[in-house]
Amino acid sequence: MLRGTKVGLRARHEDDIPILQAELYDDVVNYSRSDARPWRPITPGSKDSQLLVDDTEQRHIPFSVVELDGGTLVGTTTLWNIDNHNRSAHIGLGLLPSARGKGYGTDVVAVQCHYGFVVRGLQRLQIETLSDNAAMLRSAERNGFVREGVLRSAAWVMGEFLDEVLLGLLVQDWKPDSKG
Repeated sequence: MLRGTKVGLRARHEDDIPILQAELYDDVVNYSRSDARPWRPITPGSKDSQLLVDDTEQRHIPFSVVELDGGTLVGTTTLWNIDNHNRSAHIGLGLLPSARGKGYGTDVVAVQCHYGFVVRGLQRLQIETLSDNAAMLRSAERNGFVREGVLRSAAWVMGEFLDEVLLGLLVQDWKPDSKG
């Protein structure tokens, strides 16, 4: 397990899937704000669930996020679109509603930076988030990410186009203790 100050990132367990599906995936509005793919119902236990892990997939590394105190599941995070040639990847995360507002997001981003830069040897990490996602913007910026641009009307969310903010962090600018 990778450890932060508040959370740990570990492999996805089969027991995590029904919780993540019920609290994150089945929330149509939340899912629509966090994924570029359109929401569709998934039958519980389906082998088609986006929450299942394919251990042979090398460009998409999902983790379950757990509290260090007690090991309670609090969310999911993914290092995705890993490009080993250009040494870059993207970070995504989703916290269960009961885990929001506790500083876990900032810690998750910090641990993903450690994983990406130290463990994987990447040069660049990137985050895209909706422009009104203040919690994700704060988590990224507290870890040293810089706003690099706005993708105007780039995300179709529940009947309207919303702006996305693009944030990037280079390994040479990363300060492991930069969390605020």
